[in-house]
Amino acid sequence: MTSPCRVLLMLACCALTVAPAVSSAQDAATSGANAAQGYNYPTQGRVEYVLGCMDDNGHDFANVYKCSCAIDHIAAALPYDDYVEQSTFAKYATLGGEGGGEFRVDLARAQSKKFLTLQAEAYRACGVHKTAAVATPAASANK
Repeated sequence: MTSPCRVLLMLACCALTVAPAVSSAQDAATSGANAAQGYNYPTQGRVEYVLGCMDDNGHDFANVYKCSCAIDHIAAALPYDDYVEQSTFAKYATLGGEGGGEFRVDLARAQSKKFLTLQAEAYRACGVHKTAAVATPAASANK
């Protein structure tokens, strides 16, 4: 992805997560409404997810929106700390050797399964189509 695309993506994600400051009284009054809308994830976490999603599914412009939709869907259902834990277990579930043993215990498998199920639902809801292999510019140049 070119540098201008990354800047555009970061600006788009920032625009989605920036909210005006509210007073403590207003914050307390609206906390119930915010819980219904989902959890607030840090911009960096959202951007990392979208970039990873695009790495897996293609760097076309439509995937910026589809992958942003997917993280919004996940954020609506899962607190950020749980997201970090579950996505980490899912990411390293196939890590081999002794170092990967921690990611193969029952708790890790359960957390990984929860995340992958939620992500599959988000992909389905947002129209992200998992590709078997994404063509890279280097692979295209070798043909």
